[in-house]
Amino acid sequence: MASGTLLYAQSGGVTAVINATASAVIRTARAKRVRVLAARNGILGALREDLIDTSAEPAAAIRALAHTPGGAFGSCRYKLGALDADRPKYERLLEVLRAHDVRWFLYNGGNDSADTALKVSRLAAEFGYPLTCVGVPKTIDNDLAVTDACPGFGSAAKYTAVSVREAALDVAAMADTSTRVFIYEAMGRHAGWLAAAAGLAGQTPDEAPQVILLPERTFDEAAFLARVRQVVERVGWCVVVASEGIRDADGRFVAEAGGSDAFGHSQLGGVAAHLADRVKQALGFKVHWTLPDYLQRSARHIASATDWEQAQAVGAAAVEFALAGRNAVMPVIVRTTDAPYRWRIEAAPLARIANHEKSMPAGFIRRDGFGITGRARRYLEPLIRGEAPLPYGRDGLPKYVTLRNRTVPRRLPAWEG
Repeated sequence: MASGTLLYAQSGGVTAVINATASAVIRTARAKRVRVLAARNGILGALREDLIDTSAEPAAAIRALAHTPGGAFGSCRYKLGALDADRPKYERLLEVLRAHDVRWFLYNGGNDSADTALKVSRLAAEFGYPLTCVGVPKTIDNDLAVTDACPGFGSAAKYTAVSVREAALDVAAMADTSTRVFIYEAMGRHAGWLAAAAGLAGQTPDEAPQVILLPERTFDEAAFLARVRQVVERVGWCVVVASEGIRDADGRFVAEAGGSDAFGHSQLGGVAAHLADRVKQALGFKVHWTLPDYLQRSARHIASATDWEQAQAVGAAAVEFALAGRNAVMPVIVRTTDAPYRWRIEAAPLARIANHEKSMPAGFIRRDGFGITGRARRYLEPLIRGEAPLPYGRDGLPKYVTLRNRTVPRRLPAWEG
């Protein structure tokens, strides 16, 4: 048995498969006789010394965790600043790790989490504390650098493409006497990956979604309204998919909810409602719109098999890397071929990932700016393939698991931060 404890924490918005990663982390560590603690509500749990003893969970519950959505140990949007600016918090974190003999720290999240893991590794080195820090990729936005895809994205992309295709059938059936335009708002602040995935719902320009609005292209209202009118005149109806992060020529978000979150990001939401109002006022069409919001990232019932497998693969690899002493790295997905789709896991330095953002390549966006190209399809299609197994009960609902989440006794004074 390796000497020491492994601490796992989840960060930011959860996904349909983040618990699959957690399950793989715990199962892999158990196979190597390593104790795993989980921080309740992410890095805040570590700072508060609110740590969950996963050894109290039976093996069956940990296996069931692999098909349960949400974040079993809780997550948080809480960003630690620079080492100098937030030094007391980093030192408190190190005190907690010392108190519980944590020698391996796995932080499951996006860009900000990779940055935090990197800073913790540097602080531990400064104090001479033997700690290996590994970032674990997760985000439905698919905007992490280096990795070919982010666990969580494939399932959200599948949900988006399926939902848009099904909604389009509804709109087509009702267009003669009712709704002519349907607008679907997809998550994506600076990168349009999720909105682009909606493009998989149709194969030709006349199939939905006929219009996709991406943050990588400046939003031109006049051009947008003209395109919607053209589609309705030609097809009889139009489905629009808009990323929440589209901006106008002045760089302002088209729809900004006001305020910002703990990471300093503007809170978005309402772009579909805004666009619907403009279409109605300018073109006179009856419009319906939807804001799937959390449904995009929680829809485990329609998870991608590819995504589910990759979520577990990065979790298992993270433990292997940590126990091998591969500090300040992240297990990333490397695509080796498109057809057949093949991939492998490699270690990438956190310094190449932290605070970097991967946007849609120009070659993935159609020249008119309203759709995706064949290159984008070749990239996206493998990520939504397959269905992940999910047990159902006699009530017709999925059988998910709720963990006991028993905490270990605190060994330090309460955190006053």
